[in-house]
This record gives sequence, structure tokens and C-alpha cells, in this order.
Amino acid sequence: MRDLVEGKRRWSSPPKIEDVKRGFRGWHERGYLPHRDEPGLTQFVTFRLADSFPESLRSEWEHLWRIEDDRERRKQLEAYLDKGRGECHLRRAEIAKLVEDNFRQFSGHCCGSQSRAPEDAVRYELRAWVVMPNHAHVLFRVGTASMSETVGAWKKHSGMLANNLLGKRGAFWAKDYFDVFMRGAEHERQTVHYIENNPTNVKLRLDPNDWPWSSARLRDGFGNLRLVS
Repeated sequence: MRDLVEGKRRWSSPPKIEDVKRGFRGWHERGYLPHRDEPGLTQFVTFRLADSFPESLRSEWEHLWRIEDDRERRKQLEAYLDKGRGECHLRRAEIAKLVEDNFRQFSGHCCGSQSRAPEDAVRYELRAWVVMPNHAHVLFRVGTASMSETVGAWKKHSGMLANNLLGKRGAFWAKDYFDVFMRGAEHERQTVHYIENNPTNVKLRLDPNDWPWSSARLRDGFGNLRLVS
């Protein structure tokens, strides 16, 4: 994994000093997963509940983490999440709502230009999301806060609130997360389709607009995302 990340660093521009001071780390790795954390990237992230890969079912999923190809490994891991292992606390409406409300809270106006004037800078812009029974997918454009800071804040705050509702202590979310940055408009379009159709693909709903914790229900007739209070 370190060799992979070093290779990616060699062909990409090094992060600017001011960005490093703001917490952006460029290409880096934590265990099994590579991450590219830079300002202005539109990122597709997946974070999962702590028990979504149960120890009692290790034989089902252990080999997935050893897949060498990063894209294939992520694909297989996300397919495993769709099996709905673990207690699936996000099936509870009140918990799914607090998770969704948490990452919607600090989003700027969605689906604007890829470039923004400095005075219009925001923490991030939501592009699409879905809260599934044991994981969440979010597509967002990175703003003034690094991806790792943003995702870390989502997980910390929502995990604390969820544990309070459940009367539990300990980790609510798993430590790491999966991420991939968008390489163009078509890549982003495909990713939005994947995110918003996740509930229908695993037969939780027939119509993606009927899933109550997804951006699909907030799109207008032209496909534009309308964030409402």
C-alpha cells in the first residue's frame, strides 16, 4: 500500500504549504486504504458502522481486504456492505435522520460551479448521499475543510448522538472510510446514479425517490438537487 501511495505522489503535484497547514495531506494511506485529500476535489466517500464486518463472519470478508487492485477491492467491500451485516442501526428512522441532518448542516449551496470565488468559500458542497442500513455514501466537493476533517467531524458528532439514542458506549462508526475523487462530469454522473439507486439495487425500495434518507427525493424535474430546510 505504501508503494502504491508513493507512486501516486510521484505523478501528482505536491500539496501547497498553506493547504498542508489547513490539514490537507495529499496522497496518504492508513492501513489498507489510500486517500487523496486536496482542496477542490469532488469526493465520493463511504463510511460504515463498526459492526458491519462482524468478527463472527470473518471468513466471509477477510479476503476482500487483501485484493490488490484498489478499485476492485473497494467495489467488493461495498458489495459486502450491501449484504446488511451487523445490527444495522441506521434502519432506525431517528438514527438515519440524525446522520443525514449532520452532514447536511454545514453544506454550501449544492451543484454550483466547480470553481468558486474565495469569498464564497464553504466547508463543502453536497452533491449526493444515501444512508443505508449499515453504511452511508456521500458525494461532496471539498471546500475550506479537508476531507479527513469533514468526514471525521460527521462520524464523531453523529456517532455520539446515535450512541445516546441507543444507550450504548464505544465506537459507532468503523475507524476508516473509503473514498475516490471524481475525474470528470461523467464519472460524477455515474457516481450519483450509483449512490441514489443503492436502495433499489438491494431491493429496499422499488423507486429510489421513495427512500427517505437519500438525495434522490430532493431532485427537481431537471435532476437538480434542491436542499431544503
